[in-house]
Amino acid sequence: MTDTTPAQLAEVAARTGCAGICPFLHAMPVLPAMPVFDLVHDAGALAATRRAVRDAGVTIDLVYPFTLTGRTNVADFAPALAAAAALGAPLANVLCYDRDPARRIDRLAELSVLAAGYGVGLAIEFYPPSQVGSLASALDTIAALGRSDVGVTLDLLHLTRADEWPRMAARLADPAIRMVQVSDGPRSMPADRIEWEGGIQRWLPGTGDFAIADMLEAIDGAIPVSIEVPQQSAIDAGRPILERAQIAVASMRNMERKR
Repeated sequence: MTDTTPAQLAEVAARTGCAGICPFLHAMPVLPAMPVFDLVHDAGALAATRRAVRDAGVTIDLVYPFTLTGRTNVADFAPALAAAAALGAPLANVLCYDRDPARRIDRLAELSVLAAGYGVGLAIEFYPPSQVGSLASALDTIAALGRSDVGVTLDLLHLTRADEWPRMAARLADPAIRMVQVSDGPRSMPADRIEWEGGIQRWLPGTGDFAIADMLEAIDGAIPVSIEVPQQSAIDAGRPILERAQIAVASMRNMERKR
């Protein structure tokens, strides 16, 4: 639900029977439906979110956004990591756009040390338009870092768009995988629509061509699973947040019953 604040997301999760959430710490212009909020610099909003999470009885499994580019100053992430720690988040999701391989590894190492000081681990989200565009690349990056507190966010959409299923099926059991994100979609997508699909318009689980059941079967069942289905079309149609969340959760549970 990209059109909610983290506090609203916690309430929606509780009302749909979900155990955890993966919120953004602040709004992002690339997600136009997202309301304006900033848990990093607004102490009142951070405190209110902590109360909402506690009252809803849900956990925070992972937080966004942490994006590494060629111009990133890793120390600038300290306030966001402090907010993540205050929320009890065990993982910060990292996207890597730095084109220099050596510098990318160095900055990931620097970020992992900084995050560890706040008790937060890293989960690298591989994403075809980024510089860590595949599961294979993410696992190679983690091997180069040599740190047990850095893992992978496994988004089944990205796995499919990286053309790694079923070729990488055996690697889905890798202990480096820390979070799984589920959505569905058509078998293929034009390259110039991948970012639109990933951030704006995904399909509900069980309504597309992805081998979701087979993918989940290959993954450690103890790993948290998140339903990642932003749908701008439903927002534009005026469908209420809770209704959209209920449909998404029902789609996932219906698909799981068929496994």
